[in-house]
Amino acid sequence: MSKLSALRGLALSPSFFTRKRVRGHATLLAVILWSFYAVSLTHPGLRDWLGTVKGADFVHEYVLGKIALERNGPLLYDYQGQIQLSRRAIPGLGDESYLPIYAPQVSLIYLPFAVLPYLWAAALWALFSAIIYAACCYAVWRSAANLQGEGSTIVILALALPAFFNLIAFGQNSAIALGAFVLTYFGWKSRKPFLAGMALGLLFYKPQLGIAAAVLFPLTLEWRLILGGLVTTAIQLGIAWAYYGKHSLLDYFHALRNLGQNAGLLEPKLDQMYSLRSFWQMLLPWPSVAFALYLASAVLVLALLYKTWRSPELLSLRYAAFLVATVLVDPHLTTYDLVVLAPAFLLIGDWILGNRADARVGKTMWLIYLSYALPLFGPAIRDLHVQVAVPVFFLLFLVLVPGSSRRMRLQSFSPDSGFDVPE
Repeated sequence: MSKLSALRGLALSPSFFTRKRVRGHATLLAVILWSFYAVSLTHPGLRDWLGTVKGADFVHEYVLGKIALERNGPLLYDYQGQIQLSRRAIPGLGDESYLPIYAPQVSLIYLPFAVLPYLWAAALWALFSAIIYAACCYAVWRSAANLQGEGSTIVILALALPAFFNLIAFGQNSAIALGAFVLTYFGWKSRKPFLAGMALGLLFYKPQLGIAAAVLFPLTLEWRLILGGLVTTAIQLGIAWAYYGKHSLLDYFHALRNLGQNAGLLEPKLDQMYSLRSFWQMLLPWPSVAFALYLASAVLVLALLYKTWRSPELLSLRYAAFLVATVLVDPHLTTYDLVVLAPAFLLIGDWILGNRADARVGKTMWLIYLSYALPLFGPAIRDLHVQVAVPVFFLLFLVLVPGSSRRMRLQSFSPDSGFDVPE
């Protein structure tokens, strides 16, 4: 065997990913990311050293909170009116603007934060998001038997996750979606599908994250879960109606209907998008062809997800596949939304540690490693017009599909696969 072949065999083998190496890579990444962020915040005032507004996307959320304070429903979907309000509420803001597209009840989440000056509100929101993220990672880790001796490693990996860094740096709200997915998982795990559905219904604030669920669960006839989701959605709409009146809901649905006309405002940077739709958009210069390929590939993913969900695999692996599929088929998924993959990484890692002898462990480790790290480099390789993380996500998804290569044999787990699945 040549030296090149030997090195290749070492790299693809499970032994390449030692605890020391994994911790070392994650520690280095965490130090670089958070040191850079801490230094950027030392610039006095609203903007960091690069001239970017601190917690940039929180500007829109802060403005929504101001609208909620004023109970000014007509302003929820008034693009120009929100620009004027943002400049009054945040001195020195400049030309930053955001397309108003959230459902009206979302503004109420930010009402308590809007009573504070912008920078204090942004800092408090970042802390709130970090607490949700930490709680979700802790809950999934505690449920994973094979990860119990790896607590400190999980902490390092959680801190270094690029999606978490972007969540905090952008001031975004994807931690709520993460919480919804984790609560849904534990609802399934405890055999309470109605509660699982109620948790999943929280995704109404970002409905694009619910596309995989909206296809999968009606096909699998999970009616109690669907009912729970509808109840949560109805509660949210009822809160919006009670607070703002019915016209806010009409304005919201009108804004959704006109969304296609404003896609440029909603997606200014494709290199920060991570789904099959953005992959084809970046790769091909023909929008209609790119969209057709997105639809075809999304249908393929959903068909394979259906097959996986109906299989007798562990709930943990099926749910990991569900999360990866959710990311792939989402038509508008940004770098910070990838935080919803954190539970999938933990659940797959739990399987890996319990199945070290499996021939596919080395390949799965590499796919996890690349899925974890590649989103950090998306903007740096935008000139290639290939979002390389997306094919890696797809390959990771295929590993979780029974029969895609060989079924994952459950060598060390007890046969707890959630609900009974017909053969």
